[in-house]
Amino acid sequence: MANHHEKTSGSNKILFRILDGIEWVGNKLPSPLLLFALLALIVILSSALFSGVSVTNPTSGEVITVNNLLTIDGLQYIFQNAVDNFIGFAPLGAVLVTMLGIGLAEQTGLVQAALKGTVFSFPGKLLTAALVFAGVMSSIAVNAGYIVLPPLGAALFLGLGRHPLAGLTAAFAGVSGGFGANLFLTSTDAILAELTAEAAATIDPAYADTIAVSMNWFFAMVSVVLVTAVGTWVTTRIVEPRLGNYEGNGTEEDIETLAVQEKKGMRYAGVGFLITAAVMAYLSIGPLRGDEKYLESPFFDSLVFVIFILFFVPGLIYGITTKVIQNDKDLTQFLGKTMASMSGYIALAFTAGQFIAYFGETNMGTVIAIKGAAFLNNTGFDGFGLILVFILITMGINFFIGSSSAKWVILAPVFVPIMMNLGYSPEFTTVIYRLSDSVTNIITPLLLYFPMIIAFAQRYDKSIGIGTLISMMLPYSVALLISWVILLFIWILLGIPVGPGAEIYY
Repeated sequence: MANHHEKTSGSNKILFRILDGIEWVGNKLPSPLLLFALLALIVILSSALFSGVSVTNPTSGEVITVNNLLTIDGLQYIFQNAVDNFIGFAPLGAVLVTMLGIGLAEQTGLVQAALKGTVFSFPGKLLTAALVFAGVMSSIAVNAGYIVLPPLGAALFLGLGRHPLAGLTAAFAGVSGGFGANLFLTSTDAILAELTAEAAATIDPAYADTIAVSMNWFFAMVSVVLVTAVGTWVTTRIVEPRLGNYEGNGTEEDIETLAVQEKKGMRYAGVGFLITAAVMAYLSIGPLRGDEKYLESPFFDSLVFVIFILFFVPGLIYGITTKVIQNDKDLTQFLGKTMASMSGYIALAFTAGQFIAYFGETNMGTVIAIKGAAFLNNTGFDGFGLILVFILITMGINFFIGSSSAKWVILAPVFVPIMMNLGYSPEFTTVIYRLSDSVTNIITPLLLYFPMIIAFAQRYDKSIGIGTLISMMLPYSVALLISWVILLFIWILLGIPVGPGAEIYY
């Protein structure tokens, strides 16, 4: 990755040197594929070393013990589940299915034509903010933003003559760093509200019944503005200057006006997209509505396939209109090229899948989380000092358990009662947890989509490793942490409810 520090200020030079050091150290690690294989081996050996270490689950009272994978049962698990761990790696199927649709739109030239149109229609100064904002709002579609926005952000920046990795990081920062923020209520709000209510019921069952899905809505809406502003500032002031000019194999898109055939293809593809979107909208309130809550409906469970269709149909229409696709063999060839471009990620998913599965099977992540919560309970801190310790512990635990809801299942029964006894409401405690979780999402390799982001980045720079990605994302993480802590302090000072009827104090 090229770095051009000559024209930067003194403070930025120091920051860039620190980030360069982090990148250098990180990239001295093996390739991501081999690194996850080594981490899987370390988990196996650690499970033997810490075998028998146990904790009590504060929710169920169940004793959880570290499982040894170097026993006969453990070795049988490793060998019998290798294929299932690979196939069951959560992002694998979602990424491949989505990329079939995106890849067809890219292969036929629809994405490039859209980029050309963007150059002439979108205010350049607002592009970065729009990309970060789109990333934040993508949590409406659960994890779909991870798959769609980073590669599109990179392509968009490249098409506008900017460094593609800056577009990728801006989108990733919005999607992952802003996962706890949104202007609308999401399935995450519903899940966390339920877990918070269960934890609060241990202290005050009557109060627990008043906890609503909208409990963090006010704070989440303001956080959208914060994440968008911070993400935009970090991208333009730190990430892009550090990256310098793009000197990779990718080429800047031709930004001449669209040809007649391209314009025709865009029009037809646009009509196709609108019709497809209308059909999907009907399905969401009709056959795929289901009997459950809307955010838990079959439609939301099918979002990966929905996104595939929304890209595939316009891409196919554009290809046929511009005569790039003339028969089924052309279509098959384009889809094959897309899958070939994902071969590196598929190989990476095998070792990453083993590591994540082993970590879960050994229970080490759960043991670490519960012991971390117990440490917080024994610190003796109160007030804002306790809040800061709570934030730091949650950030640390995020390096061991990637799922937001999985962590809250473990931590809510400990943190919520502690904070209620100190006078803080369960709703406010959940806000603290959500921002703590978000700021380290973008720098933890245990995030399920972290290997995928590396694979996307390697399209533009084959040498990129974990160190490069962490060094690019660390400024976002630090800036979001500082900004959110300041916002939290102001929120406490002014005593603003974090959601409708959700006061700060219990």
